[in-house]
Amino acid sequence: MLLFPNAYDDFIGRESSGFLSEFKLLDFNVNRMSVLNLSLSLIKMNSLKIIFFLVLALLMAMPAQARFETHDFANEQMENDYNVLVQELRCLVCQNQNLADSNAELAQDMRLLVYKKLSEGLSKDEIVDFMVLRYGDFVMYRPPVKKSTFLLWFGPLIFFVVAGLIVLSYMRRQKKEVEVVIDEQQQKKAHSLLDD
Repeated sequence: MLLFPNAYDDFIGRESSGFLSEFKLLDFNVNRMSVLNLSLSLIKMNSLKIIFFLVLALLMAMPAQARFETHDFANEQMENDYNVLVQELRCLVCQNQNLADSNAELAQDMRLLVYKKLSEGLSKDEIVDFMVLRYGDFVMYRPPVKKSTFLLWFGPLIFFVVAGLIVLSYMRRQKKEVEVVIDEQQQKKAHSLLDD
C-alpha cells in the first residue's frame, strides 16, 4: 500500500467507507498530501513501531530475572556438603534436574531447607534420610535398591528383555511362514522357467 498510493486510492474509492476505512491510518491521496507530509508521517509511523517493539522487548525481559541464592557457611566442609547434597537430590517439580540446576520454587525451598539442616549440625546422611522421609525415595537421583525401588532399577532392563523376546519370536514365525510357502514343486517350476 505504501509503494502504490494511487492503487490504494483506486481500491478504496473516493468515499472510504466500510471495513477498510476503519483501519485507514493515513490518507495516501497524492493530490491532497505533499511529499513532505507523506515522508513525515512515515517517519512518525516508523518511530512508533520502534517504540512499540522496545516496550514489547522490555515487557518480555521482565520474567527472565534470575534469582541468586547466597548462603554464609560456617566452614568449607559445610559448603562442600551443601554442594554435594543439592547435586544428589532431585527437584520434584522438574524431575530431570537436581536441586542445583532447578529454578522451581520448590527447589529453592528445598535448597534453603538443606542449608538450614546443615546449619543445625545435621550430617549429609541425616539430611538425606529426612528428605526421603518427607518426599520419598524419588527425591534421590540414585535411590537405594530395595523392594519398593526394584522396578525402578530393573524395570527398563526387564522391558528390553521382554521386547527382544517378542521381536525374536515374531521374526522366527516370519521365517517359518516363508519356508512353508515354497515347496519342491514350486522350486522345480522356477528352475525350469529360468532354464528356458
